[in-house]
Amino acid sequence: MKIKNLFLFGSMIFLASCSQQQQAREPISHTSGTFIKESIERNKVLIADEEDLIEAIIKNDSLKSYIASNKGYWYKYETKVEEVTPSPKRGDIAFFDYEIKDLKNRIIYSMSETKPQTYYVDKENIMMGLRDGIKLMKKGETVTFLFPSHMAYGYHGDDKKIGTNEPLICTVSLNDIKLDTQAKN
Repeated sequence: MKIKNLFLFGSMIFLASCSQQQQAREPISHTSGTFIKESIERNKVLIADEEDLIEAIIKNDSLKSYIASNKGYWYKYETKVEEVTPSPKRGDIAFFDYEIKDLKNRIIYSMSETKPQTYYVDKENIMMGLRDGIKLMKKGETVTFLFPSHMAYGYHGDDKKIGTNEPLICTVSLNDIKLDTQAKN
Protein backbone atom coordinates (compact mmCIF):
# COMPACT_ATOMS: atom_id res chain seq x y z
CA MET A 1 0.00 0.00 0.00
CA LYS A 2 2.79 2.36 0.84
CA ILE A 3 4.30 1.73 -2.56
CA LYS A 4 0.96 2.44 -4.22
CA ASN A 5 0.57 5.72 -2.31
CA LEU A 6 4.16 6.68 -3.10
CA PHE A 7 3.60 5.89 -6.79
CA LEU A 8 0.34 7.86 -6.83
CA PHE A 9 1.98 10.84 -5.08
CA GLY A 10 4.92 10.79 -7.52
CA SER A 11 2.57 10.59 -10.50
CA MET A 12 0.61 13.59 -9.26
CA ILE A 13 3.77 15.68 -8.88
CA PHE A 14 4.92 14.63 -12.34
CA LEU A 15 1.60 15.52 -13.93
CA ALA A 16 1.46 18.83 -12.11
CA SER A 17 4.92 19.81 -13.27
CA CYS A 18 4.16 18.84 -16.87
CA SER A 19 0.97 20.86 -17.00
CA GLN A 20 2.73 24.12 -16.11
CA GLN A 21 4.05 25.51 -19.37
CA GLN A 22 6.87 27.97 -19.28
CA GLN A 23 6.02 31.28 -20.84
CA ALA A 24 8.64 32.86 -23.11
CA ARG A 25 10.05 36.02 -21.66
CA GLU A 26 10.13 39.18 -23.65
CA PRO A 27 13.46 40.98 -24.07
CA ILE A 28 14.19 43.48 -21.35
CA SER A 29 15.92 45.98 -23.62
CA HIS A 30 15.01 47.03 -27.10
CA THR A 31 17.70 48.40 -29.42
CA SER A 32 16.80 51.15 -31.79
CA GLY A 33 19.91 51.03 -33.98
CA THR A 34 20.66 54.69 -33.32
CA PHE A 35 24.21 53.98 -32.14
CA ILE A 36 25.14 52.42 -35.48
CA LYS A 37 23.43 55.21 -37.42
CA GLU A 38 25.21 57.87 -35.37
CA SER A 39 28.53 56.06 -35.80
CA ILE A 40 28.08 55.98 -39.56
CA GLU A 41 27.33 59.70 -39.63
CA ARG A 42 30.39 60.49 -37.44
CA ASN A 43 32.60 58.44 -39.77
CA LYS A 44 31.23 60.20 -42.86
CA VAL A 45 32.05 63.57 -41.32
CA LEU A 46 35.52 62.35 -40.23
CA ILE A 47 36.35 61.03 -43.70
CA ALA A 48 35.09 64.23 -45.37
CA ASP A 49 37.23 66.37 -43.01
CA GLU A 50 40.32 64.24 -43.67
CA GLU A 51 39.76 64.38 -47.42
CA ASP A 52 39.51 68.19 -47.23
CA LEU A 53 42.87 68.31 -45.42
CA ILE A 54 44.45 66.00 -47.99
CA GLU A 55 43.01 68.02 -50.88
CA ALA A 56 44.57 71.17 -49.38
CA ILE A 57 47.97 69.43 -49.27
CA ILE A 58 47.60 68.37 -52.90
CA LYS A 59 46.54 71.88 -53.94
CA ASN A 60 49.55 73.43 -52.18
CA ASP A 61 51.98 71.00 -53.84
CA SER A 62 51.61 72.29 -57.39
CA LEU A 63 55.00 70.92 -58.50
CA LYS A 64 53.88 67.29 -58.24
CA SER A 65 51.00 65.42 -59.79
CA TYR A 66 48.97 63.26 -57.41
CA ILE A 67 47.08 60.14 -58.40
CA ALA A 68 43.88 59.07 -56.65
CA SER A 69 43.85 55.35 -55.96
CA ASN A 70 40.72 53.28 -56.21
CA LYS A 71 41.19 52.36 -52.52
CA GLY A 72 40.69 55.89 -51.16
CA TYR A 73 44.21 57.32 -50.84
CA TRP A 74 46.42 59.55 -53.00
CA TYR A 75 50.04 59.24 -54.06
CA LYS A 76 52.78 60.99 -55.99
CA TYR A 77 56.05 59.74 -57.42
CA GLU A 78 59.22 61.21 -55.97
CA THR A 79 61.30 58.85 -58.15
CA LYS A 80 59.57 57.03 -61.00
CA VAL A 81 60.99 54.11 -62.98
CA GLU A 82 59.80 54.34 -66.58
CA GLU A 83 61.06 50.98 -67.82
CA VAL A 84 58.76 47.98 -67.73
CA THR A 85 59.67 46.01 -64.63
CA PRO A 86 57.53 43.89 -62.32
CA SER A 87 55.70 45.25 -59.32
CA PRO A 88 55.42 43.16 -56.17
CA LYS A 89 52.57 40.69 -56.15
CA ARG A 90 51.22 38.16 -53.66
CA GLY A 91 53.99 35.93 -52.35
CA ASP A 92 56.88 38.17 -53.44
CA ILE A 93 59.19 39.68 -50.87
CA ALA A 94 59.40 43.49 -50.92
CA PHE A 95 62.37 45.24 -49.32
CA PHE A 96 61.56 48.86 -48.55
CA ASP A 97 62.27 51.85 -46.34
CA TYR A 98 59.62 54.29 -45.23
CA GLU A 99 58.97 57.39 -43.19
CA ILE A 100 55.71 58.45 -41.57
CA LYS A 101 54.60 62.06 -41.09
CA ASP A 102 51.41 63.72 -39.95
CA LEU A 103 49.50 66.02 -42.30
CA LYS A 104 51.40 69.01 -40.93
CA ASN A 105 54.56 67.38 -42.30
CA ARG A 106 55.99 66.59 -38.86
CA ILE A 107 57.96 63.35 -38.71
CA ILE A 108 56.34 60.67 -36.56
CA TYR A 109 58.69 57.83 -37.54
CA SER A 110 61.88 58.52 -39.50
CA MET A 111 63.39 56.03 -41.94
CA SER A 112 66.06 55.20 -39.38
CA GLU A 113 63.36 54.43 -36.79
CA THR A 114 61.36 52.18 -39.11
CA LYS A 115 64.52 50.40 -40.32
CA PRO A 116 64.60 48.58 -43.64
CA GLN A 117 61.49 46.44 -43.93
CA THR A 118 61.06 42.96 -45.36
CA TYR A 119 57.46 42.32 -46.32
CA TYR A 120 55.97 39.11 -47.69
CA VAL A 121 53.35 40.67 -49.97
CA ASP A 122 49.78 39.95 -48.86
CA LYS A 123 51.02 37.33 -46.40
CA GLU A 124 51.86 39.64 -43.50
CA ASN A 125 49.85 42.23 -41.64
CA ILE A 126 51.01 45.81 -42.26
CA MET A 127 49.20 49.13 -42.53
CA MET A 128 46.30 48.72 -44.98
CA GLY A 129 47.40 51.56 -47.24
CA LEU A 130 50.98 50.28 -47.49
CA ARG A 131 49.72 46.78 -48.21
CA ASP A 132 48.06 48.11 -51.35
CA GLY A 133 50.50 50.92 -52.20
CA ILE A 134 53.59 48.72 -52.35
CA LYS A 135 51.95 46.66 -55.10
CA LEU A 136 51.79 49.82 -57.27
CA MET A 137 55.54 50.40 -57.06
CA LYS A 138 58.55 49.15 -59.02
CA LYS A 139 62.04 48.48 -57.74
CA GLY A 140 63.91 51.78 -57.34
CA GLU A 141 60.82 53.97 -57.00
CA THR A 142 60.04 56.34 -54.16
CA VAL A 143 56.40 57.23 -53.65
CA THR A 144 54.68 59.53 -51.16
CA PHE A 145 51.27 58.31 -50.07
CA LEU A 146 48.55 60.39 -48.41
CA PHE A 147 46.48 57.98 -46.34
CA PRO A 148 43.21 58.92 -44.63
CA SER A 149 43.03 57.38 -41.16
CA HIS A 150 40.93 54.41 -42.27
CA MET A 151 43.76 53.38 -44.64
CA ALA A 152 46.40 54.02 -41.97
CA TYR A 153 45.98 52.90 -38.35
CA GLY A 154 42.30 53.81 -38.01
CA TYR A 155 40.50 54.37 -34.77
CA HIS A 156 43.01 52.47 -32.69
CA GLY A 157 46.28 54.15 -33.72
CA ASP A 158 49.52 52.24 -33.23
CA ASP A 159 49.60 52.41 -29.40
CA LYS A 160 52.82 54.45 -29.61
CA LYS A 161 53.16 57.69 -31.57
CA ILE A 162 50.18 57.53 -33.94
CA GLY A 163 46.92 58.60 -32.40
CA THR A 164 43.28 57.84 -32.99
CA ASN A 165 41.93 58.59 -36.48
CA GLU A 166 45.17 60.17 -37.69
CA PRO A 167 45.67 60.58 -41.45
CA LEU A 168 49.29 60.04 -42.48
CA ILE A 169 51.88 60.88 -45.11
CA CYS A 170 54.12 57.90 -45.87
CA THR A 171 57.15 58.13 -48.13
CA VAL A 172 58.22 54.68 -49.29
CA SER A 173 61.33 53.61 -51.21
CA LEU A 174 61.10 50.15 -52.75
CA ASN A 175 64.67 48.91 -52.69
CA ASP A 176 64.26 45.40 -54.07
CA ILE A 177 61.77 42.69 -54.92
CA LYS A 178 62.42 38.99 -54.58
CA LEU A 179 59.94 37.30 -56.86
CA ASP A 180 58.01 34.32 -55.57
CA THR A 181 59.71 31.37 -57.25
CA GLN A 182 56.93 29.00 -56.17
CA ALA A 183 54.16 30.97 -57.86
CA LYS A 184 52.09 28.96 -60.33
CA ASN A 185 51.98 30.40 -63.82
